[in-house]
Amino acid sequence: VQLQASGGGLVQAGGSLGLSCTASGRTVSSYARGWFRQAPGKEREFVAAISWSDGRRYYADSVKGRFTISMDNVKNTVYLQMSSLKPEDTAVYYCAARSRPYSGIPRDYDSWGQGTLVTVSS
Repeated sequence: VQLQASGGGLVQAGGSLGLSCTASGRTVSSYARGWFRQAPGKEREFVAAISWSDGRRYYADSVKGRFTISMDNVKNTVYLQMSSLKPEDTAVYYCAARSRPYSGIPRDYDSWGQGTLVTVSS
């Protein structure tokens, strides 16, 4: 699976931004698709994930209520809508896919997109 992420940019605190991640190649409906992020000097952390088969959604506590993950089966695309952004949300955001059910652990994912930078100014 090849993943192409887009949509990052600069936004003021309290603002909103949307990311998208389109898959190509061998895509299977049982894949889980996730978003992770990595801030400078920090480890990559889980943000949100969605089960491709039933649409069940999972969120990190730090983004719950502010971020929404969704998917478009026809377009093979997963979206991350981010609102009420905070400076601590600044990071490179990566989309990922795995051929097994949901996991919040980065090393459990088989395929990764190239990353897109989100910068939230205070």
